[in-house]
Amino acid sequence: MFGVDVVRNAGAGTRVLIDHLLDGARPPGYSNQPRSHNAVAAAVAQGRADWGIAIEPVARLYGLGFRAIAPEDYDFLLVESRRDRPAVQAFLAVLRDETVREQIRALGMRPADA
Repeated sequence: MFGVDVVRNAGAGTRVLIDHLLDGARPPGYSNQPRSHNAVAAAVAQGRADWGIAIEPVARLYGLGFRAIAPEDYDFLLVESRRDRPAVQAFLAVLRDETVREQIRALGMRPADA
């Protein structure tokens, strides 16, 4: 049914997704739990796994095929009382910059409305 796989470590958002999709199944290699999308892609690219779940830009970086299975949202959190700090304001300004937003789109992601 499944080939050798590689899954993210417990607690990672990708791991939560795959556990849900597998609905209790534990295919061969399930205990192989790298801590990053890059490590998942490296395992597949090096033939140590038949498949894994990672983000599209990392799959492309390793020359792997990619099939989207679910959208993933990334949130930035901050302590409201620190919003006016220069570093926070600089970060928020970068996120609103259209050049940066185009670079984010070029990676296959969709920036949220600022």
